[in-house]
Amino acid sequence: MLLKVGSTGDDVVKLQIKLGVDPIGKFGPKTEAAVKGWQTAHGLTPDGIVGDATWAKLFAPVVETPIAPVIVAPVATIEPIKGFKLDKLKGHIPQNVIDQIPDTASKFGITNNLRLAHFLAQCGHESGGFRAVSENLNYSAKGLCGIFRKYFPSVTIALQYERKPEKIANKVYASRMGNGPESSGDGYKFRGRGYIQLTGKDNYSLFDATVPESILDMPDLVASKYPLASAAFFFKRNNLWAICDRGATADVVTAVTKRVNGGTIGLADRQKHFTEYYKLLS
Repeated sequence: MLLKVGSTGDDVVKLQIKLGVDPIGKFGPKTEAAVKGWQTAHGLTPDGIVGDATWAKLFAPVVETPIAPVIVAPVATIEPIKGFKLDKLKGHIPQNVIDQIPDTASKFGITNNLRLAHFLAQCGHESGGFRAVSENLNYSAKGLCGIFRKYFPSVTIALQYERKPEKIANKVYASRMGNGPESSGDGYKFRGRGYIQLTGKDNYSLFDATVPESILDMPDLVASKYPLASAAFFFKRNNLWAICDRGATADVVTAVTKRVNGGTIGLADRQKHFTEYYKLLS
């Protein structure tokens, strides 16, 4: 196994999917940078080349450790804070995000600095530094075959959808998560939005009950007005606060990451920002 700048093929696509890089099947500078970052975070020489050692570590089987029930929460004695020192976050996260925190915190149970630091670290990573508020579905045919192989089993089918985000969303999200069939347009209407992407009509319907506007009629509000609130809704609905309350250790950041991401992609970046935000807020 040897992948480096200039390499092409299915293994490169698999690598790019794993690293969160656009799976175009060609190993270029962006893929090289992502490999170096991953190697640094995992104690390997950051040469940007994927040899046998890097490949084996990248795709080693992940053994999920069940999250044990909390009998006595470690922070049970911490009093809910009366106000966050949000001015300390200035220059570290965008002001428009800071402005959303007070209302979001009061509605969705962000009661202390520990929860807020865990929450912001995950939101920041998932949204590329609080920049992405809507799902990017502008995939090439090769990317579709790699990421959504179930829906695009051949390049011939994928080419009909290549670089057509609306058509892609309507196909891959059809008839699930409360969405209607592909022809209904629900897949695109209720595509991922917000800092931790709210997806599917069922989830939009549940979030709709927490805000005054009709989210089902105006789903773009999730991206434009409620990107942070929709993410906090996800945390509350999935009981992530109970995990956050276990403390400020790397193990807790990992457990929160697994619940948010389904794996540990980007763990080093999430850990870095959690440490940064928690120090600032505390």
